[in-house]
Amino acid sequence: MADKRFVEAITPMDEDFTRWYTDIVKKAELMDYSSVKGCMVIEPYGYAIWENIQKILDKRFKELGHENVYMPMFIPESLLNKEKEHVKGFAPEVAWVTQGGGEKLEERLCVRPTSEVLFCEHYQKVIHSWRDLPKLYNQWCSVVRWEKTTRPFLRSSEFLWQEGHTMHETPEEAKEETMRMLHCYEEFYRDSLAIPAVTGQKTEKEKFAGAEATYTIEPMMHNGVALQGGTSHYFGDGFAKSFGITFTGRDNTLQHPYQTSWGVSTRMIGAIIMVHGDDSGLKLPPAIAPIQVVIVPVAQHKPGVLEKANALFEELKKAGIRVKLDDSEQSPGWKFAQYEMKGVPLRLEIGPKDIEKEQCVLVRRTDREKIFTPLGSLLEAVNEQLQKVHDQMYEQALENLNAKTFVAHNHEEFLEIAKNKPGFIKAMWCGDAACEEKLKDETGGVKSRCIPFEEEHVADTCVCCGKPATHMVYWGRQY
Repeated sequence: MADKRFVEAITPMDEDFTRWYTDIVKKAELMDYSSVKGCMVIEPYGYAIWENIQKILDKRFKELGHENVYMPMFIPESLLNKEKEHVKGFAPEVAWVTQGGGEKLEERLCVRPTSEVLFCEHYQKVIHSWRDLPKLYNQWCSVVRWEKTTRPFLRSSEFLWQEGHTMHETPEEAKEETMRMLHCYEEFYRDSLAIPAVTGQKTEKEKFAGAEATYTIEPMMHNGVALQGGTSHYFGDGFAKSFGITFTGRDNTLQHPYQTSWGVSTRMIGAIIMVHGDDSGLKLPPAIAPIQVVIVPVAQHKPGVLEKANALFEELKKAGIRVKLDDSEQSPGWKFAQYEMKGVPLRLEIGPKDIEKEQCVLVRRTDREKIFTPLGSLLEAVNEQLQKVHDQMYEQALENLNAKTFVAHNHEEFLEIAKNKPGFIKAMWCGDAACEEKLKDETGGVKSRCIPFEEEHVADTCVCCGKPATHMVYWGRQY
C-alpha cells in the first residue's frame, strides 16, 4: 500500500482551499519564498512547467507571424506620462528607481509593469510607411507590480509573462489581430492545459487602462472562483497619437497606425493547480507536464528488472516522451505517492511477473485505473493513455464549470446566489458602471467577468436597477 505521508501532508481542499493551494505549491516543489516580500523563487519543477507553456505558445506565435524582441526593464517617468489614462491605471502598482550607484537620478525610472510605452517609443522610430506594417512583436520577460496582497503564481510583485504588441495599417486589421490572439489563448487553454473557459469582452469599467476594448478568457477554479487567464486589447490609434507614431499611407497621406496588446503569465500555473489538483496533489496536463511518464520498477533488486526498466525508458525517450526512471532505493509505494503529488500524468510499473508476461502496467493519474499493456505496443498505448488523461481532465473541469454556473433573473436571486453558491452568475445588466459597483459592494466582491460573445437572454431588465437590460454578463469573484 502507498505510503500515506505525502497525502496526509496536504490540507484537504474542502477544509481550507487556500491552505490546500499553498501546501501543493510548496510540497510539489514548484516555488519557494524569497527575502523580498511578494517575490518567489520558481524551482526547477515549476520552471519546467513554464518552459513547456512557453515552448508551445512561442511556436504558435511564430506560426502566426510574430517575432520576439526584448525591451528595457526601466521606463523614464516622462515616457510613462505620455499616455495619461494608462499611467493612471497602473500608478498604484508602480515600483520606482530613484538612485543609481551613489547618486540620485535626475529622473525617476519605473520598473516596467507592462511595456506599451516602450514599444511605442521604438515603433515611432521604425514605422515610416504602410510597407512597414504590420509590426507583429512579442516579448518574453518579467514585470513588476507592487501588489498589496500576494499569493504564489496568482499575484506576485514580480512575475513572468509574454506580452504581444502589434501595429497595423487599419482598424479592421488590428481588431482582427485582437480576436485572433484571444482565440489563440482559448485554444491553448483547451488543447494544452485541458481547461475550459468563458471568453468575452470586459466592461468599460474593467477594461485595460488606455484600451478601447479588452477581451478576456475566464477559467473557473475548483472552488468556483474566477481567474483572469489572459487578455487581448484593442488600442485603436490612441497610443500612436500620444507618441507621434505616423506612417505614409497608400494614398500618400500621413496616418496613425492601430495597435493591439495581449498577454498571459505564470498565473496559468496557479490555474492548472486550482482547476485540476486534488487532495493527493497536482494533476498536470500531459502537454505541459515536465514528466509525462514515470517508470517505477517493482522488486527492482530481482534479476532483469532494472535492465528492462532502462530499456523501456530508452524506448519512450527516443520517441519524444518526457520520461523519468526512478530506480532509487525508496519503496514503490513511496514513489507512487511522490509522483501523484507531482502530478505526473502516467505511471508505468514493471516487475518480474510483468516481464514474464511481456507486459507492463500503466496507471493514469486522473482515476488510478490500471491498464495491462503488452510491451510490443507500449508507445501506442502510452500516447493513447496520455490523450485519455487530457480528455478526462478537460471533462472534469467542464463539469465543474457547468455545475457552478447559475442564472439570476432578478436582484434578490443575484444576492442569494452570491451569498450561498460559489461560481459564475449569468445575469442581465443595463450597461451602467454604477450598477457594477453596487453589486460588488452588496456582495463583498462579486464583479463582472465578461460579456460573452454568445449572449443569452435570461431576463428583460438589469439585475441591479430594474432598467431595460443591454447585455448578459458573467459575474463572479476573482483571484
